Amino acid sequence: MKSDYVGNGRRIYQQVVEKMLTLLDSGEYPPGVRLPSERELSEMFDVSRPSIREAIIALEVMGRVAVRTGSGVYVIEPVNSFTDTKDFSPFELTEARVLIEGELAALAATMITEEQLEDLRLAYRDMVRENEEGNLTSERADRKFHEVISRATNNRVLMSTIDKLWDIQEHSPDIQTVHKNVCKKDGQKRLAEHKAILQALENHDPCAARKAMRLHFNRSLNALHDASEAKAVEVVRREVSERRKRFSIDRLGETAGF
Repeated sequence: MKSDYVGNGRRIYQQVVEKMLTLLDSGEYPPGVRLPSERELSEMFDVSRPSIREAIIALEVMGRVAVRTGSGVYVIEPVNSFTDTKDFSPFELTEARVLIEGELAALAATMITEEQLEDLRLAYRDMVRENEEGNLTSERADRKFHEVISRATNNRVLMSTIDKLWDIQEHSPDIQTVHKNVCKKDGQKRLAEHKAILQALENHDPCAARKAMRLHFNRSLNALHDASEAKAVEVVRREVSERRKRFSIDRLGETAGF
């Protein structure tokens, strides 16, 4: 019998999802096409049929396929993809992450396995190394850290949601600029925030995990407010400066021929 897990503790179906997404994005299976049967996919990816079923469910939740009873699984055109939307503000994204990831961390604290905790520790150590190297704005280890927590919930909808929130951040220039400015300000605080989240999960303490995750995003929200206020002040300063030039005595004197 084939195992449901791979060596790093990840579920087999998650690898199948990644491979299927690559095929879908490459155009191998364009919208409207029916996917191979469950048996054929099982042979194609050399995994069990239950793993294929789980992968199909995940792809359906992500809006990439539609299951039609008695007909098969069909590829569909992604609708309202987050990565195609350019109008999300940094405030909207951060607010969403505070609300979702705070509760997600609390849930994960009650379910996280030792293997997942080790993955989380590895991600944290990667962040420490990036910090030591001066690479404060890298998102690789940071994203891995948050994705491990989402996987610990064993909820595919939550896992997909976290992926989409990260995709928004990575595809929005405005959000990227704000995020990098926040990360550059204090790398040690960033590490301390993630360490607190890790310790709460290690202690399987949902209340502490929720609080630590919310405090992590609190600094980002405060930085966003500061940046927004500074931008507003600069706009007003420029407007006042233009009015001074427009209505100065010297300019009025020149106009009158004095």
